Amino acid sequence: MPFVNIKITREGATAEQKQQLIEGATQLLVDVLGKNPATTFVIIDEVETDNWGIGGKNVTELRAAAKAGKK
Repeated sequence: MPFVNIKITREGATAEQKQQLIEGATQLLVDVLGKNPATTFVIIDEVETDNWGIGGKNVTELRAAAKAGKK
């Protein structure tokens, strides 16, 4: 009974995109490990960019700095 947890930043992924992630992750486990799709669980957690950190900074700050650097 595989369990896949996908974490993405909350930035407007559509229901269709999330469905594609669920289908793709399930199919990957079927193809690679021969798992039963009926018992494969996929959870998508959407995390606010203020709560996702990289290199000591949150993603909100990093994106703002990148945007400012492009001007």
